[in-house]
Amino acid sequence: MMKVDAYSHILPAPYFARMRELSGGRAALRRWLELPALHDVEVRLRMMEEFGDDYQQVLTLSSPPIELLAGPDEAVALARLANESMLELCEKYPDRFPAFVAALPMSNPDAAMAELTFAIDGLGARGVQVFTNVGGRPLDDPAFQSVFDEMARRDLPIWMHPARGAGFADYATEDSSKYEIWWALGWPYETSVAMARMVFSGLFQRHPDIKIITHHMGAMIPYLEGRIGLGWSDQLGSRTAGEEYAQLRRDLPERPLEYFRRFYADTALSGSAIGTRCGLDFFGAERVLFASDCPFDPEGGPMYIRETIRVLNELDVTDAERERIYHHNVMRLMRLPVDM
Repeated sequence: MMKVDAYSHILPAPYFARMRELSGGRAALRRWLELPALHDVEVRLRMMEEFGDDYQQVLTLSSPPIELLAGPDEAVALARLANESMLELCEKYPDRFPAFVAALPMSNPDAAMAELTFAIDGLGARGVQVFTNVGGRPLDDPAFQSVFDEMARRDLPIWMHPARGAGFADYATEDSSKYEIWWALGWPYETSVAMARMVFSGLFQRHPDIKIITHHMGAMIPYLEGRIGLGWSDQLGSRTAGEEYAQLRRDLPERPLEYFRRFYADTALSGSAIGTRCGLDFFGAERVLFASDCPFDPEGGPMYIRETIRVLNELDVTDAERERIYHHNVMRLMRLPVDM
């Protein structure tokens, strides 16, 4: 069965070289230097051989977000370098990399729109990637609305990746997050917050069919279905004085919980069978995409792929549903032939 990994990360060699220059030293790149499959395509191709000829990856640029590496002006060239480098890999290895997702200089909104147009129309990108905040600014900021409007108009998907660093403290009395809580718990929180801001700011009212792929199976949302539904959506405004949240709830054409179900979600859960079943039950097989989060695992690439495939193969679903998850859904979202 064909398997198209919808969220695998890469730092193409030319981009990685420039990233090293901008980061100012080896120490800042320790995590990425320890993962050769992230930036050495030959290592990556050898790793992929374990999963047979039917395994492919949609290329998405790895974190850190471009705006953390460069200022608004320099980010423009950096995004272009990333996109042209990913296209080069897709053209050289089409049997492994059928498509790529465009990186955008989101800290420069006008340039982001120009790069969106060039990457899709000129380079053939099949979607764009955004992070859950842009230098601390929320995605429902009016400055970014045109990106969502344009992707909805084009009927192509947006890949959404969490962004949060150790400098985001867990307590007001501290300066940084301890024990990597910012990553393990902070990233799911970031994704969930971004989803909520989109729901309550009316994104799905403006664009009912917009396609947003949430990394890590919609983060906290499926697990908190009851809290979000009966506890929050149905009582919005009951806890906050001075805000018109109750009116907002009444003005929404649908129950807020139902808008959360309109997101798409990937299976990048570090091999969690429990989380996969929960997310699948919440979103449905037609909105779940196979993804591994390669190569960020203890083996440097293959383990998350192997474990995710194991989990999906053991699911109590029909063969048709499994096919949708493995490759039909992502190919349909990218508007590519399912059997290419």
